[in-house]
Amino acid sequence: MEKKVCSNTGLFYLYLLLENDFIPYKKNKMIPILAKILTALVALMHIYFLWLEMFAWTTRGKKVFRNFPSDLFEPTKSMAANQGLYNGFLAAGLIWSMFINDSLWAINVALFFLSCVAVAGIYGGISVSKKIFFVQAVPALIAMVFWLIIRFDFA
Repeated sequence: MEKKVCSNTGLFYLYLLLENDFIPYKKNKMIPILAKILTALVALMHIYFLWLEMFAWTTRGKKVFRNFPSDLFEPTKSMAANQGLYNGFLAAGLIWSMFINDSLWAINVALFFLSCVAVAGIYGGISVSKKIFFVQAVPALIAMVFWLIIRFDFA
């Protein structure tokens, strides 16, 4: 059997695992369940971010973002609400992916929105706080791994 070569070493090893049935998706029904649970968790986190940034910025936000100067919460209220709205769009996309009947289409939509979350989390981790990377990007990246295992099975 001829092996395909990927330019990315990590993807190559993931491909070898999948090709040699070390992670047999069809035999393990937990993989799609875990992918959906993790996607739902990421969506719920973003619904919480929406609520926090759009409706509780000047109250609960002060307790969550203790390093942010308290005198800036009121002047940045509309900016935080705009940010919360974007988090709502991410949550909506992730929730939408769970209601799509076509499996391949649902996987691709989930991967797209999880990628958006991961990129935002990586950028936030670099530019604002490392905590953002762990809270936002890591759960999305883990969910993406499960969806990619399923996605490679369709190839």
